[in-house]
Amino acid sequence: MCEDVHHPIGPNRRGLFVTGAAAAITLGTVSFASGAERRAPARDRKPGGTETRTVRGTLPTGSPDFVYLPVEVPDGVAEFRAAYTYEKPTVPPGTQGNALDIGVFDERGTEPGGKGFRGWSGGARTEFFIRADEATPGYIPGRVREGTWYIALGPYTVAPEGLPYEVTITLTYGAPGRTPRPAYPPERAKGRGRAWYRGDCHLHSVHSDGRRTPAEIAALAREAGLDFINSSEHNTHSAHPHWAELAGDDLLIMLGEEVTTRNGHVVALGVDPGTFIDWRYRARDNRFGKYARKVRDAGGLVVPAHPHATCVGCNWKFGFGDADVIEAWNGAYTPDDEIALADWDSQLVASVRGGRPWIPAMGNSDAHRDPDRIGGPQTVVLADDLTREAIQDGIRRGRSYVAESNSVELAFSAAGGKGRHAGIGGRLDVDRDDPVTVRLDVKGAPGCTARIVTDQGVLHTSPALPESGTGTVEWRTTASYAAYVRAEVRHAPVTPGLPGPLTAFTNPIFLGR
Repeated sequence: MCEDVHHPIGPNRRGLFVTGAAAAITLGTVSFASGAERRAPARDRKPGGTETRTVRGTLPTGSPDFVYLPVEVPDGVAEFRAAYTYEKPTVPPGTQGNALDIGVFDERGTEPGGKGFRGWSGGARTEFFIRADEATPGYIPGRVREGTWYIALGPYTVAPEGLPYEVTITLTYGAPGRTPRPAYPPERAKGRGRAWYRGDCHLHSVHSDGRRTPAEIAALAREAGLDFINSSEHNTHSAHPHWAELAGDDLLIMLGEEVTTRNGHVVALGVDPGTFIDWRYRARDNRFGKYARKVRDAGGLVVPAHPHATCVGCNWKFGFGDADVIEAWNGAYTPDDEIALADWDSQLVASVRGGRPWIPAMGNSDAHRDPDRIGGPQTVVLADDLTREAIQDGIRRGRSYVAESNSVELAFSAAGGKGRHAGIGGRLDVDRDDPVTVRLDVKGAPGCTARIVTDQGVLHTSPALPESGTGTVEWRTTASYAAYVRAEVRHAPVTPGLPGPLTAFTNPIFLGR
């Protein structure tokens, strides 16, 4: 049986409500079995039989971030399936066209925090299903229980003439089936003790808008010489159980999420297995601090991603007061990465001036599909071992540098006073006028130049490195002249008068007491 329901968004809408975060509209409820059908026992319904409803409507410009379509699910449903389409009219240059995301919450509701969360695919898919034993990537398998479910529509952008949409819901009746017990990757791999470990903590698979499977990602990570990776799908944790068999002595796989709000994206890095972090809020809702604490409570790090990206909703608007690390280099090096690096450097100056804790930087590939290069860039971390806890500790403390590939190696240190020395992320404890020697050793960067950067700016630039790509740079200073030192290695300039693209950069070493 198939029925059509028209749901205009206008004077006849059910109501506008505030979820405690973003405003949302809830439409009229879609009902399936009714009358005698509703009163019939589930066992009397034909196994494998289906019922379908189709809902049509139009979202105007200025729609709230989320539109919830309630669906009354009767007893005895084995599979919940939804498909949707929407019109994409041509719009003038500079005008945003239509983009509509989709996800679903079960009978536990849509309250912030996500107790009822059962999956999200954003705009990456046009349909999904959920059963006890399996679900579309991005969605969480489990029983389809009786009650009111909610299809979540997210009008990301709306064209001036509106966004006409159509949603088709199909329920299949039958035995509920069994949900497999999830298995997760171990939190430890066979490391080398205290050593430098390479990783990429921002990756996307078919569980969000990526094109690669977890198996393909793991294989490419190994080819790139990585020691660890982090799962970071947009607004879902559905990939978490799919990494267990791909981990090994040579590859630590951590679990996370890219929390994709309308005011910026944040990587929840290395959270407990099965952790879901809600994304339905904007900066004006003053909710980010709450969810940042949820990330930390789950053992993760809060990493604002590509903070100066130019795509709609990608630019970071929440400030950095709740950040553990900043992703200052995201994917292929572009002007927005240059801005992010400069902004991060300004934050280092502010932390020194105000006597506040500093926020380290990292780099990740944000790889989605070919030709996106996993491990380009990568964060190289000094950690006590190849474990989730040790890697996170090294990242949190800024004991790391970022390199475009595993062929690039850096060693950066500062020495002074009575045999004192410090490495990346550390502090050299010297008096203000004690002489300090800064040393940078580079491998794998032919033709590149090395720069020493302080709170005053770039104070030393080396000649181009030889074809071997190996070289050493030394520079002398004092703590009164440089509150911190950090290193950059760059390719030759592409545009005259501007610095070349990054090859690598380090977190700072602070000077003084």
